[in-house]
Amino acid sequence: MPEIRSAALTTPYDALLLVSFGGPERPEDVVPFLENVTRGRGIPRERLEQVGEHYYLFGGRSPINDQNRALLAAIQDDFAANGLDLPVYWGNRNWEPYLTDVVTQMARDGVRRAACLVTSAYSSWSSCRQYLGNLEDAVAAVPEDLTAPVLDKLRAYYDHPGFVTPVVDATVTALAEHATGADPETRLVFVTHSIPTAMEEESGPDGGAYTAQHREVAGVIAEAVAARTGIERPHELVYCSRSGSPRTPWLEPDVNDRLAELAEQGCPGVVLIPVGFVSDHMEVVYDLDTEALATAEKVGLPALRVPTSGTDPRFVAAIRDLFLERAAAERGESPARVGLGTREPVCDSCPAHCCLPRDTTVAAPSTAAASTAPSAAR
Repeated sequence: MPEIRSAALTTPYDALLLVSFGGPERPEDVVPFLENVTRGRGIPRERLEQVGEHYYLFGGRSPINDQNRALLAAIQDDFAANGLDLPVYWGNRNWEPYLTDVVTQMARDGVRRAACLVTSAYSSWSSCRQYLGNLEDAVAAVPEDLTAPVLDKLRAYYDHPGFVTPVVDATVTALAEHATGADPETRLVFVTHSIPTAMEEESGPDGGAYTAQHREVAGVIAEAVAARTGIERPHELVYCSRSGSPRTPWLEPDVNDRLAELAEQGCPGVVLIPVGFVSDHMEVVYDLDTEALATAEKVGLPALRVPTSGTDPRFVAAIRDLFLERAAAERGESPARVGLGTREPVCDSCPAHCCLPRDTTVAAPSTAAASTAPSAAR
């Protein structure tokens, strides 16, 4: 049995909260889920039904909730195996279990302060700052007869070895299995979720952090793969999952457009690396496994897709590391911040001007720090 030592290591926290996007679990959930995602944007129901066809290809069920259940169980097991005796909760932004319900349950359970791990590793309004607003809203929704917990969002972890190393290993494996994997011109194509260019320009405290972080980790992975295989291969960053008005500029190139271009240029093959995603959810299994691989086949470009970090034990251990790092910092200690590449690890607390929405009709969180105290949220 592991020695229980959480009092020394986890103070001031008495819980960890896993925070994710959520997804439908049956066909009748699909349109209500999409209405939650797009609330306030005035998107017609018929358009949502068209988008919902992506989910119906998979029985109306997104993979993401099952993946989060598996990650939750893995974190709980890892905490227990390492002597951390505290509860781990899970709440979603857009579907059950809803974040507001879970935070209220935490208050009923007597949780006073929790660290929050968001299943998005990078800095931008939609991948970081918006979650701060969701946490504030959940705290504000706690009934007045309960004491709402303080919630501290853990830092962006795109460069943590526990997130990166499983991707390196998976890429090396994919190259070994690829028909053209030994060819030095076989290209490593890193893929992430596109965002509006205006959002990218405001990402991070100085702007441009979203693409800079992705390019940094892509370079780290490409270099590590070259060291492992003895071959330096070209690599690049492309985007998927664009949505919204066609009049709004989004980050490009789109993965499908780029695959067609690479085929025309005589590229022998590609390895698709979904570096922007934590797990194999809908943007991976539809946008890459369904659409992008179909595009590659159509244009005659051999392609394989690398799995995400998911529940790899090294990623699960990284979550524990991030949790203990933040706890130590909150106790006034100076923990080592692990990160690969040349950029400094992201700070714990977001500056007031960090990742603000360019569109002023979108409300930003009211707190500057990456935490939600009840007094700040009400």
